[in-house]
Amino acid sequence: MQLENDLYPPVKTLLEAQGYDVKGEVGAADVVAVRGEEDPVIVELKLRFTLSLFHQAITRQTVTDLVYIAVPKPTGRTARRALKDNRNMCRRLGLGLITVMSDGRTEVHCDPGPYAPRKSKQRKAVLLREFARREGDPNRGGSRGGVVTAYRQDAIRCAEYLSAQGASKGAVVAKEAGVARATRIMADNHYGWFMRVSTGIYDLAEPGRLAIGHT
Repeated sequence: MQLENDLYPPVKTLLEAQGYDVKGEVGAADVVAVRGEEDPVIVELKLRFTLSLFHQAITRQTVTDLVYIAVPKPTGRTARRALKDNRNMCRRLGLGLITVMSDGRTEVHCDPGPYAPRKSKQRKAVLLREFARREGDPNRGGSRGGVVTAYRQDAIRCAEYLSAQGASKGAVVAKEAGVARATRIMADNHYGWFMRVSTGIYDLAEPGRLAIGHT
């Protein structure tokens, strides 16, 4: 499909099969469909997902709640992700989504309707737990790399204790450094900073010495 109006026949066929009378380019809308006394359906056509497409569709919601966007079905390596992300965007905006395949078939991925996201108690708990555990405000909002987490702060405290005191039992590090999960952090050795010298006893490896020298 090279032109937006190539999307029109398949979309018109889809709507007519549902009993709508369909006309193109009515006012500012690409497609308008009417069925009896029901609210009209408006469809905005584009060759790909764009911000302007969503802007246009949102504007059409001042006329009717039944607004769809229609695009060619994405193809390629990132197609599934692109479709999923944009379908979720449509749901959040109360829009419907139609894709048109190269053979003219259509697929309705979601219909217009109010968005009521299900809240995740688990994700909320994880977020608040990380907030509570993090000491101070070590990161600048908007940063992506090198974020200092509460876990990293705990690992640093363990490393600093070992640097000062030498090889120690995990329980001792937990008590003296104030890190309840010290033994687990040193055993997991996520950053490669620690080494186990004997059962339950850990010391600081060279990468750990270098790390706390730069924190």
